[in-house]
Amino acid sequence: MGRAVTVATCALNQWALDFEGNLERIFRSIDIAKSKGARYRLGPELEICGYGCSDHYYESDTLLHSFQVLEKLLTSPATQDIICDVGMPVLHRNVRYNCRVIFLNKKILLIRPKISLANGGNYRELRWFTPWSKARHVEEYFLPRIIQEVTGQETVPFGDAVLATKDTCLGAEICEELWAPNSPHIEMGLDGVEIFTNSSGSHHVLRKAHTRVDLVNSATAKNGGIYILANQKGCDGDRLYYDGCAMISMNGETVAQGSQFSLDDVEVLVATLDLEDVRSYRAEISSRNLAASKVNPYPRVKVNFALSCPDDVAVPTCMPIQWRHHSPEEEISLGPACWLWDYLRRSKQAGFLLPLSGGIDSSATACIVYSMCHQVCLAVKNGNADVLADARRIVNDETYIPEDPREFCKRVFTTCYMASENSSQDTCNRAKLLAEQIGSYHINLNIDAAVKAVVGIFSVVTGRTPRFSVYGGSSRESLALQNVQARIRMVLAYLFAQLTLWARGMPGGLLVLGSANVDESLRGYLTKYDCSSADINPIGGISKTDLKNFIQYCIENFQLTALRSIMSAPPTAELEPLVDGQVAQTDETDMGMTYAELSVYGKLRKIAKAGPYSMFCKLINMWKEICTPREVASKVKHFFRMYSVNRHKMTTLTPSYHAENYSPDDNRFDLRPFLYNTSWSWQFRCIDKQVNALCLRDGFILKLFTV
Repeated sequence: MGRAVTVATCALNQWALDFEGNLERIFRSIDIAKSKGARYRLGPELEICGYGCSDHYYESDTLLHSFQVLEKLLTSPATQDIICDVGMPVLHRNVRYNCRVIFLNKKILLIRPKISLANGGNYRELRWFTPWSKARHVEEYFLPRIIQEVTGQETVPFGDAVLATKDTCLGAEICEELWAPNSPHIEMGLDGVEIFTNSSGSHHVLRKAHTRVDLVNSATAKNGGIYILANQKGCDGDRLYYDGCAMISMNGETVAQGSQFSLDDVEVLVATLDLEDVRSYRAEISSRNLAASKVNPYPRVKVNFALSCPDDVAVPTCMPIQWRHHSPEEEISLGPACWLWDYLRRSKQAGFLLPLSGGIDSSATACIVYSMCHQVCLAVKNGNADVLADARRIVNDETYIPEDPREFCKRVFTTCYMASENSSQDTCNRAKLLAEQIGSYHINLNIDAAVKAVVGIFSVVTGRTPRFSVYGGSSRESLALQNVQARIRMVLAYLFAQLTLWARGMPGGLLVLGSANVDESLRGYLTKYDCSSADINPIGGISKTDLKNFIQYCIENFQLTALRSIMSAPPTAELEPLVDGQVAQTDETDMGMTYAELSVYGKLRKIAKAGPYSMFCKLINMWKEICTPREVASKVKHFFRMYSVNRHKMTTLTPSYHAENYSPDDNRFDLRPFLYNTSWSWQFRCIDKQVNALCLRDGFILKLFTV
C-alpha cells in the first residue's frame, strides 16, 4: 500500500553569487539525503544563486548562471530517483519571479513562483521580484535551450499548483508565505495536500526562533499534515546571519530539529513518517472536513513516482521530540561568532584586530571572538574537514590543528589597548587581564604623542589652543579634544590591522572590529569615524542590557573572571581628564539617559512606530510609578533631540550583525532622514499641551480630595 514516506530537508551555508560553491553544497545535501533513504529533498530559498544577491537579481548573468547550475543538477546521476526541490530566480514573460524548480529524473515537474514576497524590515523582495497573483492558475513556461536539451521538454507547468505522486500530495510554500495571514497551506490542506514544504531565507533575531517553530507546528495542528522547512544558514554577504533551524513537523508536533547555530556548511534532516497518521488525524476534525468539501481545488501535476515503498509495514517512523531553544545569552555567544567565522574565511583575511578599552562593549566583542574560537575547535574535533581547511589557510599552516581555543585565539585575534593621559590604570589592567584569559595577542600603546601633534597643527594654524572644560575651556573645545582622541584611535586601529602581522613576520592583514552597541548608535553616543568605524561590528545590533547578561554568561561558561570587574565598573569613554587619578566621565551622565531607558525608546520608536507624541502617551502609563507627566515629556524631548541631531552618524555606521528589531541601521533596515528639524516644534507643542491638560486634571482631582 505504501504508508511510510522518507523526506529530507536541509540548511545550507550558501553565498551570494558563489555558483560553484552553492552547487557543491547542494550536491552534498542531495547525496546525504539519498544515503539516508530520502525520496524527496528540499533546499533553502534561492539556494542556487544565494539569497542575498540584491540588485544582482536585475542582471541577466544571475539568471543565466542559475540555469547553468540547474543544468548541472539535472544531468548528474546524484539527482536520479529523488524529487529535488531547488530555489532560483526565473524570468517568465519578462517578469522576474522567486521560484522553486521541482524536478525528477531529468524532467522538470513544476516551477512554482512565490506568492507573498517579504518586503519589510531587512527584506526588499518587491524591488527585484513580482509576486504570483494568479491563485490556482498554471501557465506554460518555455524552457531555455540548455535545459530543453537535457529534459527533452519544450514547456513545463509554471504557477500555483501541487504535486500528486502515486502515494500522496505535496504543496510548496516559500518563506514569507508561512508568515502571511492567508498562508497557502490552509487551502492546500483542505484540498488534500498532505505534505507542505517551505523553503526559507529567514535570518536570526534574538528571541525569534520560537516564533518560527510555533508557526510551523500550528500549520499542521489545526489541519493535520507533514510540514518540512528548509532554511539558509550563515553569512551570505551582508549584515544578516541566517540561522538554519531546518525542521520537520507532523500534526502539530516537531519530529526533527536542525541546529540554529553551526559551522557545518551542509546540514540535512531526514524523517520517515506514516501518511496514515495524517489521515487519521484529519478524520476526526469535522470542521476541517466540512470546509474541505467546499474548497476550490488546486491544479495537480501528476508524478509517476512514490515517496514510500510498497512493503513498508515494518519501517520505523519518527516520533515527536521537544524543541530546545537557546537562551538570549547563548544566541549572542553563538550567532555573531558563526557570522564572524564566515566573514573571516570568506574575506580571506588572517584574523581580527579589536581596540580593547576594558569596558563592557569591547569586552563583549572579544568574548564573541573567543566563542568563535571555541566553535572552530569543537567543529574540528567533530570531524568538520571544511573548518579545518579554512583554519589552516587562515593561520598559513597546512599541518595545523586547532584544539585549544586560547591557542587558536592567539593566532587569529589581536587586541590593542590605546591609552591616553585620560585613561585610568583600572581599564588598562582589565583589558590586559581579559586578553590573557582569552589568549589574544595583546598590544599596549599610548596615543598622547599623536593627539598632541594633531592639536599642535591646529594651534599653529589658528594661534588658539583648545582646552578641556575642567581647565576653563568651552563645551565645543572639550568635545573637539575628545573627538581627536577617538578618531586617532580609529586611524591607529587600521594601521596596526594592516601591519601588525607584517611586523611579526607573518602574512596577511586583520579585519578591524567595532564595538558600539545598538543603544549607543540609536542615541548617537559615538564619535563619527572613531573606533566605532571598523570593518564589521558583531554587537552593533545588541542592546547594552543583553550585553551585560552575555558578559555574566561568559563568566559562568568560559570562566573569564576578568569580566567581573568589567561588569561592576560604570561605562565610560575616558576621553576627559581624570580627577585625582579617577574617572570622572560616565556614559549615562553624558547621554542624559540610562541604557535601560534607551532600550525602551528604541523599541517604541521602531517596533511600536511611535513618534514623539505617541511615545509620550505610552510612557506616561508605563512610567507612571516613577515619573510625572512633565518628567516623561522632558525625557522624550531629550531623546528625540539627541536622536535627530545625531542621525547623520547612522549613514556611516559600521556594518553590524543584525540581532534586534529596533536597530537604527540606515543601510536598509531603518530608513529615515538624516537631516531633521531638531526642534520638533509641532510635536513637542502637542506633548506640552497634553502635559498641561494632565496637570490641570490632576490638580482638580487633588483639590476635590482635599475638600
